[in-house]
Amino acid sequence: MFLESLFPTLPLSLLETIIYVVSALGIVLLTYAIFLETERRQDLVMLVGAMCLLVYALYIGNRIFIIAMSAIALASLTEFVEILVGLHKDGTKHELKRIQKLGMKKQKEL
Repeated sequence: MFLESLFPTLPLSLLETIIYVVSALGIVLLTYAIFLETERRQDLVMLVGAMCLLVYALYIGNRIFIIAMSAIALASLTEFVEILVGLHKDGTKHELKRIQKLGMKKQKEL
């Protein structure tokens, strides 16, 4: 069969098909979230992707997978709320300035 290697038994009911589609969407969203630059968008996409895979984890009943997806979803939601409230500190700007100053000092020494 065409998809036999991907799905050993093709889903028979509409609910199973929807769960497989949602889980595939979750895989794509979690992968896409890694490449996003804007932290707010990254957290939202990661939250939705983790929730999609959490639905699949609940469907198959794998406790470790359920805990992992719940933790990713909770961490993404927490960071998103911190960004909205203004509690999230992004140290990349200060770190970049420090590295540039360090590079300037080394150039002067040479």
